[in-house]
Amino acid sequence: MSTRSLWRWPRPSQTDEAELLARAARAQGTSLFAMARRRIWRDIPARIALLGLSVLALLALLAPLLPLASPISLDLARGASAPVAPWSADWRGLWNEQYTGEHWQYGRVDQALHELRIELFGKRQLAPLLGTDSKGRDLLARTVFGSRTSLSAALLAALTSLLIGVGWGAIAGFVGGRLDNLMMRFVDLLYSLPFVFLVIFLVTIVAEYRSELEAGLGLDRESVFFIVLGCFYWLTMARIVRAQVLSLRTREFVTAARSLGASDTRILLTHIVPNTLPVVLVYLCLTVPSVMLFEAFLSFLGLGVEPPRVSWGLLAAEGAEALTPLSLDVWLILVPSLCIALTLLAMNVIGDSIRDALDPRMVNKE
Repeated sequence: MSTRSLWRWPRPSQTDEAELLARAARAQGTSLFAMARRRIWRDIPARIALLGLSVLALLALLAPLLPLASPISLDLARGASAPVAPWSADWRGLWNEQYTGEHWQYGRVDQALHELRIELFGKRQLAPLLGTDSKGRDLLARTVFGSRTSLSAALLAALTSLLIGVGWGAIAGFVGGRLDNLMMRFVDLLYSLPFVFLVIFLVTIVAEYRSELEAGLGLDRESVFFIVLGCFYWLTMARIVRAQVLSLRTREFVTAARSLGASDTRILLTHIVPNTLPVVLVYLCLTVPSVMLFEAFLSFLGLGVEPPRVSWGLLAAEGAEALTPLSLDVWLILVPSLCIALTLLAMNVIGDSIRDALDPRMVNKE
């Protein structure tokens, strides 16, 4: 037997080849986001945070449908009352028929939910389990309805960061040259504006020309507040995406795509922008809590939402005013503060989990 025949591998049969081809066809590759999703789901703190935020978002979305008391109904004779303890006798009277139906001007969807709530529960409502404020308003209802404002402001700023920030930074970094310089100088110009003073200025204008703005443009104080938040929170996102695009546009896969005849638009949208998504998602998870905290700060100063509408920051401001040496109604400031703190904690936990799951340098065993 020759040496050549000793080192020759046995040729597989046609049955073995068919089995190997069938096994290769069944085998599916795993993308980075699929692996990240499994890693996040195995992260128990992140799973708890996602579940808590999902429940909060569902309560905020369906607030007009829930059997809660009116968030603006006054009961001055009752005044401030402490939360109802589960072991107390008042807990048994969980339901009462004192719903007044008072609310601020609802949109079409909220009005439909409110009408459905009347059909389902009538005048029945939950007892004030979290107590009432100094004007007798149900703190549980005001907290649930306040979450709508806080979450809406955060989601609007996050969506603006995603649409404007990613597009602005990607175009500036990919094109480069004078256009890049011009676009980033505009970002620097917006950064130089004092944000708090700008909010005060715009709120003052809205207060002065409220009727004209609402009649002509349909803008009220809350809408202007949300627009200002959205217009300023995309700046950092634009800088982050631009830096990522500058490092990606000279990579080998971009050169290969260009050599195959791909256009600049296709390269940017198909190859470069998807590779910036890990950083974008992490920063979005950090944008939401920062916007919520800033909205609470402005509402605490009286520059945010305007009564009768309510937000967590406005509830905290009202609770702080209620704390006097003669009455320490700590639940009035404790409830909205805990809501803000727990939401910020959940968003930071999710952001850390996404960062670890999308980081290729992290050693994670599948």
